[in-house]
Amino acid sequence: MTTLERLENWKNSGSITTEQYSVLAALVRKDRFSVFLELNILLYLGVLSFVAGAGWTVREYFASLGDIAVVGSLSIVVALSLWYCFSRTKPYSNLQVESPTLAFDYILYLGCLMFAVELGYLENQFHILSSQWNYYLIFSAAVYFVFAYRFDNRFVLTLALSTLAAWFGVRTSSFEILRLLHVLRTSAMAFAATALVIGGVPFRAGIKKHFFATHLHIATNVFLAAMLTGVDSSITWWCFPALLAVSAAAIWGGIRFRRFAFVAYGVIYGYIAISIRIVDKIPRFETALSYFFASGVIVLVALILLARRLAREA
Repeated sequence: MTTLERLENWKNSGSITTEQYSVLAALVRKDRFSVFLELNILLYLGVLSFVAGAGWTVREYFASLGDIAVVGSLSIVVALSLWYCFSRTKPYSNLQVESPTLAFDYILYLGCLMFAVELGYLENQFHILSSQWNYYLIFSAAVYFVFAYRFDNRFVLTLALSTLAAWFGVRTSSFEILRLLHVLRTSAMAFAATALVIGGVPFRAGIKKHFFATHLHIATNVFLAAMLTGVDSSITWWCFPALLAVSAAAIWGGIRFRRFAFVAYGVIYGYIAISIRIVDKIPRFETALSYFFASGVIVLVALILLARRLAREA
């Protein structure tokens, strides 16, 4: 009996599913298979490695290379990246647009990262904005948002949101250290709200509606993480009910729209917040350990069951 015949028998007996049979049979027949994901990972790692190498070279050898050589080289890379993207991009559309080539998204991402390296070098060498250097972040975020929407690029959109978050963080660092945690929490909440607004307004206008999921993922995690820092304090008592409310909303929305990631966010953050409150009242370490073991198993099983249910209904 051949391997394919055995697989056929296993499928007919219910030992494996039809999908599993298709995958295994293709491997046995040595059919062609897609390496799209692997190529994308390699391209992404290649871009990050190139930028990291360029940053290291600038830091170590800028004195011997000279400002003109460094700024000129960085500008050439940025200009070539943008030229490639503008010369090959498809016409703008409010709908989702497919990338014209496999490397397109990564070349744009490379250009944006090198742009950040160049801005950092210029400020480090010439102190153009001096103590107001945080405006580079808000300017960079604005540029990245424009490129993300123009070229329909989620990589650059994530870069724009992370740069905007960095700007909120830098603004926070100017406050007194004793108030830092409270200010960080407020800053994180402000960033989450801003990310939702920036994504929600174009969504309502029908502009790149598929981008809203990225904004929602980041805003939900940032807001829940911010609330989590205050659940064990009597001063910030409101953080606990706020976190539970948002967690419940995330779970409901995840089930309603079949987005398991949001179900996981709500369950995990809610579980951690409730556990902090419960463990704080448990006097013995052994009892706390037993609680974590039992509750952790329950939460894990619940997530698995929910994931299977959403997969069946999808």
